[in-house]
Amino acid sequence: MQSKEKSTNNEIIILGVDPGTTIMGFGLIKIQKNKMEFLLMDELKLNKYDSHPLRLKKIFERTLYLIDTYHPDEMALEAPFFGKNVQSMLKLGRAQGVAMAAGLYREISITEYLPKKIKMAVTGSGNASKEQVAKMLRSMLGITIPKNLDSTDGLAAAVCHFYNRNAISQGKSYSGWDAFVKQNKNRIK
Repeated sequence: MQSKEKSTNNEIIILGVDPGTTIMGFGLIKIQKNKMEFLLMDELKLNKYDSHPLRLKKIFERTLYLIDTYHPDEMALEAPFFGKNVQSMLKLGRAQGVAMAAGLYREISITEYLPKKIKMAVTGSGNASKEQVAKMLRSMLGITIPKNLDSTDGLAAAVCHFYNRNAISQGKSYSGWDAFVKQNKNRIK
């Protein structure tokens, strides 16, 4: 099992995951001196696997691989979107549970965020489109926007966690950029 010792330079790595049964999106950022740096974003395509249990196994394996390779200190997951199709919700919940299990297996703290909370943290609007989120991430981190936006969704979860992690430890929660700025005037330069 990996060591959970913090480096002396207070570097934090956050893994963001957008669990899905067709595509799992993920992104990694590094925080050093309260500045965000892009590390990686990609996706795991699962539609080539016919069996749902095999897809869940692949999610678990990829999440463990990411943890063992990049040694994130914290993990942020996008919570399933509540739709009308119960079977889809069940499958998404399983995908999220498997990704969580991998993080827990490696003793990483995990935080879930609703899709609206992630969009709000990244764009300032909880009703932003996937494209708007991707464009804001491009502006913030200098990424190239991929064809499929599942990877940017995973990266957005990590960015959302960066903006909310201190608030969570202090029992606060931010509803968007305005709330963050008002509560963190000393961090704005």
